[in-house]
Amino acid sequence: MPKPGEHKTVQNRILTYAQEIGWKIASPEEAQTRRGFNNYTGKIQQKAQQASLYFEDLLYQKVRQFNPNYKETQGVLIKQLTSLPTDIYGNRDFLSYLRNQGKYFYAAQNRELDLKLINYDDPTQNTYEVTEEYYTHNGKYGIREDLVFLINGIPLLVIECKNATKDEAIALGIDQIRRYHNETPELFVPQMIFTATEAIGFSYGVTWNVIRRNIFNWKNEQIGQLETKIKGKNALLLSHLKYYASVLLLGFFLVQIDFERYLVRNDYLVDEEILETIHSA
Repeated sequence: MPKPGEHKTVQNRILTYAQEIGWKIASPEEAQTRRGFNNYTGKIQQKAQQASLYFEDLLYQKVRQFNPNYKETQGVLIKQLTSLPTDIYGNRDFLSYLRNQGKYFYAAQNRELDLKLINYDDPTQNTYEVTEEYYTHNGKYGIREDLVFLINGIPLLVIECKNATKDEAIALGIDQIRRYHNETPELFVPQMIFTATEAIGFSYGVTWNVIRRNIFNWKNEQIGQLETKIKGKNALLLSHLKYYASVLLLGFFLVQIDFERYLVRNDYLVDEEILETIHSA
């Protein structure tokens, strides 16, 4: 039997807590099917090379639901989102889409309208899902993220789970996130938040900003208490991401806001006063 601190056990605990507060679990097999993995080849690297980062059918369904005048095809929508640069600038642009500030052309009125991806007015209209072993391969590198949380088919949050018996377990998880940025930067166009945990500590930060001073430990008076950190009223992840998405995505958490003013591209430095304000919120 695995020990409570082992990597897979931590991962399973988070899945359980997520499901208990309303996140639907998509198995790795279901997620791969919905992402368009090629089922005719044996190696996962080959299966994943043409796969999407999104649950495309769901994403398109939600766009049509939230934007009654949207008449473009699913392919056009996905191309619009996947044509962004695979770097911090693409991440900044995707944040605008998450703010529902993207545009589409409405021919009947000969003008552009805002493209709504997430319903902030009525969060119950969004679809909240989590999947594990989220594999991607870009033709050169393949990586497997432990847990990925999606809203309306858009992957927004990644959690790396570690074994508490390892020295510097959380640091190892953050090192993995750094490696993922280097090897598969396309993942971090839509993914906005990363965390690392071994069930005792819980560190978090924003993607494209992985220097140590801008990574924080979630505030909790007691060591451990993973369930409280995931599910409780002050939880970082799921309650905020599900019920307070407008706060989380539009200013509480993402230091990419006011990008040109507060971020230096070469080493991803963010204004310390802004970070301290976010951390103290």
